Amino acid sequence: MTDMNPESPYTQPGGQQPYYQPVQQPQPAPQPAYAPITPTPLPPLKKRRGGKVWLILTFVFIFTTLVMGGLAIWALLRYNDLNTNYEAYKNDEVAKAVKKQIDTDEANFTQREKQPNQIFRGPEDYGGLAFDYPKTWSVYVAKDATNGGDFEAYFNPATVPPVSATQIYSLHVLIQDKDYDQVINTYQSLVKTGALTSSAINTDGQTGTRLDGSFTKNIKGSAVIFKIRDKTVTIQTDADTFKDDFNNLIKTITFNK
Repeated sequence: MTDMNPESPYTQPGGQQPYYQPVQQPQPAPQPAYAPITPTPLPPLKKRRGGKVWLILTFVFIFTTLVMGGLAIWALLRYNDLNTNYEAYKNDEVAKAVKKQIDTDEANFTQREKQPNQIFRGPEDYGGLAFDYPKTWSVYVAKDATNGGDFEAYFNPATVPPVSATQIYSLHVLIQDKDYDQVINTYQSLVKTGALTSSAINTDGQTGTRLDGSFTKNIKGSAVIFKIRDKTVTIQTDADTFKDDFNNLIKTITFNK
């Protein structure tokens, strides 16, 4: 039998059969309407400087490589040249050293051969001029002033060439019966033009004049001029080749006061 318990919550009035009320299901909350999203524009891309830097570095690397390569090639060629021509360079240096030594030995030998010096003596009545000269020089007296006039003597290594106004001698001596100032004046035009330079010189307590330069087109040397009593003496070398011998010679000059 059916339990007709009047207190049952499902008992309907009037004795009707109980019924079930449907359970209300919860409804989903209404969704908001769809709104499209507008995309935010991106900022423009900045140009990167990295590419430019790499370009510069690449150029520097290439340039450095070329320079180093060029230097390496030059060094290799230089090495090959030195290696190939070493004997030639060595022989050339040896030849120069040998020649230098030969020249030095010859110069020393020449100086030794000049020693001891010879002594030249002029006429006593012409002041008694005297000086030392290399023994390798020969002497030729062109005028001995035995009967008056000028005294002339010429010196030269080995032999003395014939006397000539254009001939070059290592030394020639002229003692004239002329006033000192008169002889000096014959050179003044050359001093004024600069062909000769004039300076004072003192030898054996006697002051004289020294001339250096070009006496003629061919004769370039030095001369000293002194007054000896009533005479004037001129001692001259015609080439700078003999200047050292000339300078040593005039230091030994003596004459009668």
